[in-house]
Amino acid sequence: MTDELRRGRASLALSFLVQGVTFALLVTRIPAIQDRYGISDGLLPVFLAAVPILAGVGSVGTEWLVKRVRPSRVLRWSQPVVLLALLGVGAGDALWQVAVALGVFGLAVGALDASMNMLGVSLQRAYGRSIMLGFHAAYSLGGIAGASIAWAGAHWDLSLFVSYLPAVVVLLPAALVGSRWYVDAGAGAAVGDAGEGKGGPVVFKLLLPLCLVMTFAYIGDSTVSNWSAKYLQDVLGSSEEVSTVPYNVYMVMMLLGRGLGDLGVRRFGAVAVVRVGSVVAALGFAVVAVAPGAWTGILGFTVLGLGLCVIVPQTFAAAGRLFPGASDAAVARLNVFNYVGFLIGSPLVGALGDAWNYRGAMLVPMVLVLVTLLYARSFAPGADRYGDGHERPRTVDVGRGSNGL
Repeated sequence: MTDELRRGRASLALSFLVQGVTFALLVTRIPAIQDRYGISDGLLPVFLAAVPILAGVGSVGTEWLVKRVRPSRVLRWSQPVVLLALLGVGAGDALWQVAVALGVFGLAVGALDASMNMLGVSLQRAYGRSIMLGFHAAYSLGGIAGASIAWAGAHWDLSLFVSYLPAVVVLLPAALVGSRWYVDAGAGAAVGDAGEGKGGPVVFKLLLPLCLVMTFAYIGDSTVSNWSAKYLQDVLGSSEEVSTVPYNVYMVMMLLGRGLGDLGVRRFGAVAVVRVGSVVAALGFAVVAVAPGAWTGILGFTVLGLGLCVIVPQTFAAAGRLFPGASDAAVARLNVFNYVGFLIGSPLVGALGDAWNYRGAMLVPMVLVLVTLLYARSFAPGADRYGDGHERPRTVDVGRGSNGL
């Protein structure tokens, strides 16, 4: 394996980690953002929905943009914009200012998510073995760090700007320096793979199963992030302090599962790992739904994190394998369904909880994640054979690095 690839892998992992910190700093301080700008309860859902909608626009725009510039260039400049937009959220004092900051954040984060995963898919192809889960493990680690920073800011009653500024001062230059070593790998194609040129259309009918899987996974994820604390406190009778535990253990298990997941893919194959992950995630939702008390509910969320963690990274990887000559476009379109799931998940569970009950509402994401089993064959590696004992040789020509543009 070349030094260029190793540096590219390390720098991309850093980018995932920075994005995990950044996103966690935003979403965990939403109550503080609401208080600072006087956003009403009725208006808050509009602001929250606008970010993923604009992120979807940014992801679609990235598909067009990478036809003209390398994905590494998009990532190199979208990440600083996201960080500065986060700082802008904390710096303003008028409603229009936070609206502009969140709008910029949404558009830039769509480009960032799409280009990060494009580079991850292309690097995995260059390596000839599963490494995608490792990148998402870095994101989970960043999320834990960001949530911890946000907790400290809330605990010490720091303003949003003071809470965000040290993170941005450290992360922005680190991301810019790290971006020097991003590696583009010819739209995800390793030299020598027949028929893997720059062209080739993305047939949405073939991509649709993966889009559905991505949506279902993020419905499950948004259920945990938005409803776990309320569920423990209101349904299982926990204290406010204990109600913060489920999301933390969920994130820790996501980190653990993703940290080890690539080994599982290499040993057993992507199809088996996704199937097991889907069943384990469904089991977690089932335990949450029938839990007699808070600690059983926490156990359910723990199991849920361990199962759900493998699905999203493998969905991106599968899209790259399905359209090897147009993996950037496939990843950009698939990334939109990240935000679709996020938009659907929280309102769906909330509406079912209000109309029926929250225990019953937890069964809906359980069923949806089980539907992933019907589409598990879409994760089959085909000619690439990643992770099933037929990996390609690791020494490949990945073309010029991002600095050569």
